[in-house]
Amino acid sequence: MRSNRRLRWIAIPVAATIAAVLAGCTPQQLQGYLPGEPGITDHWDRIEGLWTNSWIVLMIVGVVTWGLILWTMVIYRRRKGQTGLPVQLRYNMPIEALYTIAPLVLVLGFFAFTARDQAAIEQPIEDPDVKIEVFGKQWSWDFNYLDENVYVEGEQARQIDEAPFIDYAALPTLVLPVNKSVEITLESRDVVHSLWIVEYLYKKDMIPAKSNHMYFTPLAEGEYRGKCAELCGEYHSLMLFTVKVVSEAEYERFIAGLEAAGNTGRLGPEYNRNTNLPDNQAPAIRNEQGTGE
Repeated sequence: MRSNRRLRWIAIPVAATIAAVLAGCTPQQLQGYLPGEPGITDHWDRIEGLWTNSWIVLMIVGVVTWGLILWTMVIYRRRKGQTGLPVQLRYNMPIEALYTIAPLVLVLGFFAFTARDQAAIEQPIEDPDVKIEVFGKQWSWDFNYLDENVYVEGEQARQIDEAPFIDYAALPTLVLPVNKSVEITLESRDVVHSLWIVEYLYKKDMIPAKSNHMYFTPLAEGEYRGKCAELCGEYHSLMLFTVKVVSEAEYERFIAGLEAAGNTGRLGPEYNRNTNLPDNQAPAIRNEQGTGE
């Protein structure tokens, strides 16, 4: 009975402290300090929920564990006048079972929720509104708008002397229409890269001789950061791009601008630099500025 009373007096202040801390959190803290905002893609809220809820569960586990450690230190400390060592071998089957079952439940739970969300995020779109092929190359990107038969040829980010020390206006821009489903096919011209749209909480590797895919729907207009998330060589940090989500009318003007500039066709695998691919995939090498030199 006394033990239950002690546990109650410990649990009440711990619960009150957690509630007070959560109540005082800013929106950024409540979303786990993740970049982006709720609702900017059809996947953002799902990814944020998995991340934040996982940390809440882990924090509760941590608080319980720290509480038990402090409890043991206080309740079973050496009293005045005590000598010798306490009993070194003593079993408590309920506690032993708890320490075995609880981690197993946590691992299975994390796996189940992660597998559920990953399956939803990676579910192919049957008939996407926009199909884009992206080639990663040292150290930039080529964007092929497959249905419109136009392309954007990217160049490595330019460094400047003044802050922010990168000429962001000259970065290759991936333009997407808002509220339209997007399928991005990911390819590499040379080594392993990784396309990461930072605020979208979404990235995926680009592996030579293997096609990967990303599926999502942008739900909010704006500009977002993009970068390579896989160490790919000397100028990896300058492998940047911009994602710009616009209205459908502005997207059509962008496509018309590429056509007027003569950027028609597709920058395909013929510009790849990797010569160690299987014979049926080995491209002709073409070292020209802006095509992966």
